[in-house]
Amino acid sequence: MRKAEVVEFYQRLAEADPHPVTELEFTNPYTLLVAVALSAQATDVGVNKATRALFAAVDTPAAMLALGEEGLKRHIRTVGLYNTKAKNVLAAARILVDEHGGAVPRERAALERLPGVGRKTANVVLNVAWGEETFAVDTHIFRVGNRTGLARGKTPLAVELKLDKATPAPFRTHAHHWLILHGRYVCKARRPECWRCIVADLCAYKPKTPPPADRGAAAA
Repeated sequence: MRKAEVVEFYQRLAEADPHPVTELEFTNPYTLLVAVALSAQATDVGVNKATRALFAAVDTPAAMLALGEEGLKRHIRTVGLYNTKAKNVLAAARILVDEHGGAVPRERAALERLPGVGRKTANVVLNVAWGEETFAVDTHIFRVGNRTGLARGKTPLAVELKLDKATPAPFRTHAHHWLILHGRYVCKARRPECWRCIVADLCAYKPKTPPPADRGAAAA
């Protein structure tokens, strides 16, 4: 995708959604960290259902330690891999209390040293909590980057680095959210809804998916 097309791509997404936000519910950087860690291999909707009551009672690492592993599991048992995630959340809370005074660090390296926190989770926290220009490449962004030609790569890191290089300054802060929402609701994995995509003419994906009625007519 040429530079002018990249600008136009982001401009259209920005005009359609000027102030995109994460769909995960949180109250502060710590609950955001927990929510993002829980969202691995789970949906935001499912995580939100599990954390509403949890975050009403627990919003600091110290409170999480007081709740304990079994107490946490009771809240998140509907979330995939909840046993492992509970252990990681408690281990991370211990490190935050012992080494960071109960605060969530603003440095990527420190975040990635926390159990259950990888590069993607760290990028989300840095972007959402503090407005850092990071690109958290999940399955949706990986797909959109490769399918559209915006940022092709064989690994999430490769796509992230290409997005970092290709995304111009006016769009860098919100790029992560525009791309993930576009992938979640329009540029879907099995059947992209090209007929209602506002950047379809800029996208390298061919052939474009026709609207449902056209598919039915073709089959007949």
